[in-house]
Amino acid sequence: MNWLKDFVRPKLKELVGGGKDIPENLWHQCPSCQQMIFHRDLEANINVCQHCGHHMRIGVGKRLELLFDGGEYKTAQFASQVTDPLKFKDIKKYSDRIKDSQAKTAEEDALIVAHGKMGGQNVVIAAFNFAFMGGSMGTAVGEGILTASRLAQVQDASLIIIPASGGARMQEGILSLMQMARTTIAVEEVKEKGLPYLVLLTDPTTGGVSASFAMLGDVAVAEPGCVIGFAGRRVIEQTIREQLPEDFQTAEYLLDHGMVDMVVERKDLRSTIIRVLSLLRNTGAPADVVELLTDPVMMPDTKPAPIIDAPIPHGARPPEVDPKT
Repeated sequence: MNWLKDFVRPKLKELVGGGKDIPENLWHQCPSCQQMIFHRDLEANINVCQHCGHHMRIGVGKRLELLFDGGEYKTAQFASQVTDPLKFKDIKKYSDRIKDSQAKTAEEDALIVAHGKMGGQNVVIAAFNFAFMGGSMGTAVGEGILTASRLAQVQDASLIIIPASGGARMQEGILSLMQMARTTIAVEEVKEKGLPYLVLLTDPTTGGVSASFAMLGDVAVAEPGCVIGFAGRRVIEQTIREQLPEDFQTAEYLLDHGMVDMVVERKDLRSTIIRVLSLLRNTGAPADVVELLTDPVMMPDTKPAPIIDAPIPHGARPPEVDPKT
């Protein structure tokens, strides 16, 4: 028996009138504790379960609004024209999958490059959209990260990348694998300029994305419970023929093993990242500026010590100077 469908919905229909339809998305079930959450409560808590604290996935647009000052930012355009070099087809054509994802997300590809202010500092953010073919990385995504890198250098800004990806896009074959080297070079250019490069790891960060730029940040921040790894759990267990720990490839597991610098709840992400950037890019004075006294009237009444012009014989002690004179 489904309690939500068989009991709650009929009761709601009786209250509002049998002829009115009840929206299907009024309630959401937490995948961790299985508790039902009213959609407004879930939205107010930025997609975090108020019962167990499980962090559910969040849309890329909402995430950018949470990070930028006042939720205001501008997007940068890049060459996102997707090609189909292999004329790939499984259940459907690759070109059709691209069109379906573009219609679903209203985006050209799985990456959005945005720039604005965080805590008053210039920041460029490259955020993955998991709703677009699982955030897979193809040539267009590689071009987007390269654009974000160049934009950060031009604006003298910190670069933040937020991966949420299943890895390289298999439909583009070896061209998608080449983006691993390409994106690594892009973030190295930012580091060579002395600009901070931060990575905000979200659920999931796997495959070729985790094997390239996602694990190269100066500081690696992760959301609680998110999956971070390269190969899948089942593949690893079949290869090594051993049972893996229950929390394997989670943010907390990587934190314990030194692969992640900090695990931060979603509500604290913005303030934490701003604090880290302020430490890495302290543009203010290192200390309070003290004004020097140059007016003789304001200078304290002191007399210079007498100058001894006569040479001192070898082995003799210099004459003592009376401090009162």
